[in-house]
Amino acid sequence: MDVRILMLGNSFTFTNHMPQMLAQLTGAEVVHHTRGGARLSEHLNLKTKLGALTQEALDKEHWDYVVLQEMSHGPITAPGSFFASVEQLCNKIWENGAVPILYATWAYQRGGAKLTAKGWDYSEMAHKMSEAYHKAARENHALLADVGRKFYELSDTQNLYAADGVHPSELGSRIATETIAAVIQEQKEKLR
Repeated sequence: MDVRILMLGNSFTFTNHMPQMLAQLTGAEVVHHTRGGARLSEHLNLKTKLGALTQEALDKEHWDYVVLQEMSHGPITAPGSFFASVEQLCNKIWENGAVPILYATWAYQRGGAKLTAKGWDYSEMAHKMSEAYHKAARENHALLADVGRKFYELSDTQNLYAADGVHPSELGSRIATETIAAVIQEQKEKLR
């Protein structure tokens, strides 16, 4: 039986055809429920198009992995919503028989206009994002694709950001995809 992956998120998930990249890397069928600017809480809200679609998919379809990606700064600006949404989604994912993977995103580009406009320090944002995703993964027994850490390690030497300093460049999306694929591969090997 083919591996099926559902990706829940926003433009950080669909930019640069990331779901197709993940399908190519893993050989899995990859479906994405995304909308620019979407938060994970929207995937729980049956009154929204995205929420109704996601809830039906989790109730009626079989998935092997479900990738969760919160709005770019959501884990630090709305932690209550982030942690509650991850918990509810993970419970639903485990009930479905799938494994949740948190797609831990990155700090905005060092020195970029968006980071400056928020008044944040690059390392501080990276650390707080990582801390929130690690905590959410631990509390919900979810796998963690720590893309934010990869960006932090590579951003001085690689062009990982799109022109807006927020979204990933094509290379950034490739690194994100490879990180998620590696987590899936590692999980599969553990189950052998």
